[in-house]
Amino acid sequence: MAEVNNNPTKKARKGSAIFSKKNLRIDLTPMVDLGFILVTFFVFTTSLSEAKAMDIVNPDNSNIKIKDPICESCVLTVLLDRNNKIWYYEGMEKDAVYKETGFEPTGIRKLIAEKKQSVFNQFNNDRFVLVIKPMAQSGFKNLVDIIDESNINVVKRYYIDEPSAAEIERFK
Repeated sequence: MAEVNNNPTKKARKGSAIFSKKNLRIDLTPMVDLGFILVTFFVFTTSLSEAKAMDIVNPDNSNIKIKDPICESCVLTVLLDRNNKIWYYEGMEKDAVYKETGFEPTGIRKLIAEKKQSVFNQFNNDRFVLVIKPMAQSGFKNLVDIIDESNINVVKRYYIDEPSAAEIERFK
């Protein structure tokens, strides 16, 4: 590891101090080994945390025939606005009563769970539909967050749609 070479000291003159020069040689092999271990550790840990993308399936809209019409009371429409605001209404747009909520657990997560449960109690099956309409001023993070909330609540049917002209005018 380290080596000290001792040379015999010369006799000093009268009245002078004795100084001896010692040669010091340090073996840096363990430090090189440690460097390689650190490099391999960081390369390994960065390869474990690769980015993951979320899949969104877009159907072919050319020949769609609706076999199972959606009931009005089964639909919850969510409009994503700026500053993490969420506007929502139940049913169809013509009868819309807009209410506001947020991304906190007592907000949209609780709302989706309650609506899903009420649809299940009413029809005895899972006919709940979540319609997601991101506004132009909302961020992509909000879209990802609402899809995460639908996955947490095990929403089987959700649609991503563009807001209508009336909705855009209302929330300008």
